[in-house]
Amino acid sequence: MSTRDKAVVVPKELLLPFILITSLFALWGFANDITNPMVSAFKKVLELNNTQASWVQMAFYGGYFTMALPAAIFAKRYSYKKGILLGLALYAVGALLFYPAAAYEEFIFFLLALYILTFGLAFLETTANPFILSMGPEETATQRLNLAQAFNPIGALAGLFAAQTFILGSLQSDDLDAAGNPIYDSLTESAKAAVRTGDLMVIRNPYVILGLVVIGILLLIAVVNMPEKEEKDQGGNVATAIARIFRGAKFREGVIAQMFYVGAQIMCWTYIYQYAESIGIDNRSAVPYAMTALVVFLVGRWICTWLLRYYSGGRLLLIFSALAAVFTLGAIFITGMTGLYSLVMISFCMSLMFPTIYGLALEDLGDDAKYGAAFLVMAIVGGAIMPLAQGVLLDIGGSGYTDTLIMGVPEVNFSFILPLFCFFVVGLYGYRVNQMKA
Repeated sequence: MSTRDKAVVVPKELLLPFILITSLFALWGFANDITNPMVSAFKKVLELNNTQASWVQMAFYGGYFTMALPAAIFAKRYSYKKGILLGLALYAVGALLFYPAAAYEEFIFFLLALYILTFGLAFLETTANPFILSMGPEETATQRLNLAQAFNPIGALAGLFAAQTFILGSLQSDDLDAAGNPIYDSLTESAKAAVRTGDLMVIRNPYVILGLVVIGILLLIAVVNMPEKEEKDQGGNVATAIARIFRGAKFREGVIAQMFYVGAQIMCWTYIYQYAESIGIDNRSAVPYAMTALVVFLVGRWICTWLLRYYSGGRLLLIFSALAAVFTLGAIFITGMTGLYSLVMISFCMSLMFPTIYGLALEDLGDDAKYGAAFLVMAIVGGAIMPLAQGVLLDIGGSGYTDTLIMGVPEVNFSFILPLFCFFVVGLYGYRVNQMKA
């Protein structure tokens, strides 16, 4: 039996802190997946094109890039707990800002609210991920992070359920007439204004409720004692530490792989609605397919947590990236429901990637892991840039999804060439990690 089998994943004395911090993974998963359908929702309510609507993801994931390094510096100077409390406070503020944004009915205000909300998520991810890695033996750190990350899709499923139940199903701008055409397009300007006001309030309410829930969680964590790992000073200032961690090829290449992975994930989960619409499935009816993607993602997380007991992270990354590429090719070149099923199954392959890249990249960084974690969270900016690029591809023939054919398939299918390239980069990182250990 290997030492990987014998090592404890979570020591008993750290079980309560592990559970509390793991709950945060579900909390930011909720925010991620209640927001993904908003790209399509804002497009219809505010009459945007695909490129404009994709700024939802630019604002959301751009907040991670902006605040990750300040979050790491804050956590290094103070503590994981204080970093988490500040993150929860920013999360709540951003969610509550949806109230004035809906009152002004300006897209830019919604983008600002999302941007501030993800300042909080950047603090949470920058502190919670390395905190989980530190809660036990180093040899089970990647397995422990996969276990904690397995609760992220549970929150994501709750976010999608909220989006379907309380938002998408109530939007009047999404209603169709008997011929299947959008009623909203044929309304007078005054009638459109009334629908727009009502729909923006529908979008607003779940975020405001979420902000109040986050405040409650903040108060709970504030009164619970959280152990802090005593750190050794490795010398130098922040710039010295950053230079030190980037000397390692495994970390440096891990940041690149993480950026491309997150880009692929957000593209596959955001544009599943547009893909479904291109074959005649409206947004609300497409939510079950997005939820199925999250279910197979969750199942994949549990399976991969078990597989990591027997196989190296680098080898599994290579295998799962190759499988993801096969399903992505199916989504591109197979039209109709089979292509949609292929798109759903990509999520099973993605389940391994984020925590495994994260754990591999931070191996052997010691107390510099807080700064390393910041750059891995900054890499989430891939989720801002790449969906915007996919939106540009979707607008090639017009604001629809099947306006033109590229390589014999509609532009919405062809646009998944971008996730395909991302999985190639992730697979290359898995191969490189294996070579480094050989």
